[in-house]
Amino acid sequence: MVLALEIRELQKVDEWKMAFPVMKQLRTHLTLEEFVNLVKEMQPQGYRLFALFDEGEVVAVTGVAQQLNLYYGKNMYVYDLVTDEAGRSKGYGEALLSYIHELARGLGCGKVALTSGLQRVDAHRFYEEKMGYERKSYAFVREL
Repeated sequence: MVLALEIRELQKVDEWKMAFPVMKQLRTHLTLEEFVNLVKEMQPQGYRLFALFDEGEVVAVTGVAQQLNLYYGKNMYVYDLVTDEAGRSKGYGEALLSYIHELARGLGCGKVALTSGLQRVDAHRFYEEKMGYERKSYAFVREL
């Protein structure tokens, strides 16, 4: 059986809403309204939302933005990457992240960077063993 996989950039509110059930699995603290409002606010900063569809259903979602900084130069930052729980280990995350690698290359980025919560051990294994990422730093946060 050939799978009908498609990756699309989600640019409209209705498309974001369609992706929310998958994104909610990563960003459990967000309501639909908060999610839509944040995506709207982040767009002027370069945030872009992409989804991988299998047979017309959203099975993986990523949010990225092109950045420029002193330590990585021109890079693509992955803010969010999540595969629907029911579709994990089917290659969806790999396909979507590989797409982002090509998008970044095409935009002249030299690196793709991301952070991942300490508790996400399976995700770390995926990034390092499957996708060739190196663990380079710790991220620190202070609540205000």
